[in-house]
Amino acid sequence: MTEYGYSLSSEEHRPERLPEFARQAEQSGFSFALISDHYHPWIDRQGQSGFVWSMLGAIAAKTERLRVGTGVTCPLIRTHPAIIAQAAATMGCLMPGRFLLGVGAGENLNEHIIGAGWPSATVRREMLREAVEVIRELWRGESVDHYGEYYTVEDARIYSVPKQLPPIYVAASGEKSAQLAGEIGDGYIGTSPEGELVQKFDASGGHGKPRYAQVTVCYAQDEAEARRMAYEIWPNSALRGELTVELPLPRHFEQASKMAREEDVAKMIVCGPDPERHIEKIRQYEEAGFDHIYVHQVGPDQDGFFRFYEREVLPMLGQRARAA
Repeated sequence: MTEYGYSLSSEEHRPERLPEFARQAEQSGFSFALISDHYHPWIDRQGQSGFVWSMLGAIAAKTERLRVGTGVTCPLIRTHPAIIAQAAATMGCLMPGRFLLGVGAGENLNEHIIGAGWPSATVRREMLREAVEVIRELWRGESVDHYGEYYTVEDARIYSVPKQLPPIYVAASGEKSAQLAGEIGDGYIGTSPEGELVQKFDASGGHGKPRYAQVTVCYAQDEAEARRMAYEIWPNSALRGELTVELPLPRHFEQASKMAREEDVAKMIVCGPDPERHIEKIRQYEEAGFDHIYVHQVGPDQDGFFRFYEREVLPMLGQRARAA
């Protein structure tokens, strides 16, 4: 049966608000949440980008049952995989059995900031493979020396290792990255309802492993207001292809987004108060093979979103699942 989760948008909300949203998600009936890890927001209008590992510690203290993970962090350039390994191990100690590490090959938007350049997609996939190897090696709790093609680790040991290690889920948006996710990941995080990519993940070693995907919505009592809000705050949803990983600055995303119209954004984001439309969008991902769907509510009205999903959407999803 599909599980439903909530997307903690660190690009839109101040750091002190996100732990409270996680608590509300838990109380509203969501079983898990993934939090984005950004150095910059996509556009300046979104306005935030707190440090994810600090917020995760606060979320651990605010929640009791909610499973939480990074959606996703990039262990390639901005943060060395040895540091990610320690941070994730610590979260595993703070949230026993309910933390997952979502990783991906990142975006230029966040990774270029240390001046180390932005490698090709092929190189990034190779780096991700080695980074995951380093993380798992360090999670053994033994002294590690690693001299690889991209990373060096000398005399490193993680002392605070959880009894239950976090699973590592790999994000993918194309066939080659879906294949990599199947080969090295404990699960898959997708970005669109493309069944072909899920099949590629399965064929590459992912069969039977969890498959996560994010659905973006903008709930408001008035559909026109929701469309306006989605276009104002999340116009980057209309950008497709390699732009999302290659553009380096929020202003570049703003410039590219000006080519999109409000109706283009509304095609990508479910807008308004009709629960059937929200459910229909979620069903598209389920039919593509995803069994964990987490919902990103665009805009400041998170309270209204939680009430709407708790009262109207989640119960209907549950009823239909039981009937099926």
